[in-house]
Amino acid sequence: MLIEEIMKTEVLTLTPDHTVKDAADLMRSRHIRHLPIVVQDNQLVGIVTDRDLKEIIPYGNQKTEDIIAAYEMLLSECMVKNPTIGHPMDFVEESALVFYHNKIGCLPIVSNQKLVGIITETDLLYKYIELTGAHQPGSQIEVRVPNIPGILYEVSKVFNEFQTNVQSVLVYPDKENEANKILVIRIKTMNPLPIIEGLKGRGFDVLWPNFPGAEV
Repeated sequence: MLIEEIMKTEVLTLTPDHTVKDAADLMRSRHIRHLPIVVQDNQLVGIVTDRDLKEIIPYGNQKTEDIIAAYEMLLSECMVKNPTIGHPMDFVEESALVFYHNKIGCLPIVSNQKLVGIITETDLLYKYIELTGAHQPGSQIEVRVPNIPGILYEVSKVFNEFQTNVQSVLVYPDKENEANKILVIRIKTMNPLPIIEGLKGRGFDVLWPNFPGAEV
């Protein structure tokens, strides 16, 4: 999946000549936490986050002049310059790694040197939930299988036998044995017990639910 499929294209922005007060007011009124800073032709030059503002705006028993000075500060003085960016044709999985390695909360999306969108941690989390089908009624089954070609096909035969729709399949390494993989399969049924018995009958090691009658 590409970033252009999930990015927000209607992006609220400010310019370097706006003030901290402008940014704080806009974030508060529109319930956002990230503001790209642009110049002419929507060229991205920086970004300001709610965390940045919390470090700038005084709190507690501060002098009035200090508070006024903080709110009047230009964004050009406090924005993060040359922020990490993405491109609409980047893969979502690659962008998730960018979030992880750079410890950022948003990723401005730039094409032809112009800001065209933005994605946030929340966007990625929701897309993960959507892709795994976790937001839909269903059950989850975890199966340990040997890491060999064709094994997923063999497992799928059981679901086909019980005419059960598979919502998603995730594959993880088995930390205890590199020769195995863990399949996390989400299915569209609230009663997975017959399928679990079918998997066990074919010799598959069902990790979750790990005994008949277990709640899913």
